Amino acid sequence: MQNPFQKGDTKTFSKIVQMSEIAQFDSGLVHEVYSTFSITKDAEWSGRLFVLEMKTEEEEGIGTKISVEHKSPAFVGDEIQFIATFEEVTERGEIITSFQAFCGDRLIAKGVQGQRILLKSLLEEKFKTIRS
Repeated sequence: MQNPFQKGDTKTFSKIVQMSEIAQFDSGLVHEVYSTFSITKDAEWSGRLFVLEMKTEEEEGIGTKISVEHKSPAFVGDEIQFIATFEEVTERGEIITSFQAFCGDRLIAKGVQGQRILLKSLLEEKFKTIRS
């Protein structure tokens, strides 16, 4: 793992809310807003943008934690901007980032997420052991 980042460095990405990302479960539609579940997936991606530049070809990232505070709704067709901020690499090698998600000037979500970078061979071995 290489770390070219300092506390406070940011990564951003924008997306348009899709119908497939609304709040619904097996029991049916809850409401046609960008679901907390979908925000969580995109929040993890925002942190992975750092991981992509930190991992080597022999390594891969794996999520360790995520917290999301869903503050305000966004609707299908709305453009959302995620801003991820590099916080630290812990003593245990966990990469911690925070994020904020905006629809225009309105904060719709914020939180913290963590990932670790491990050798692909080590991950494959761990997965194999757990599957056995």
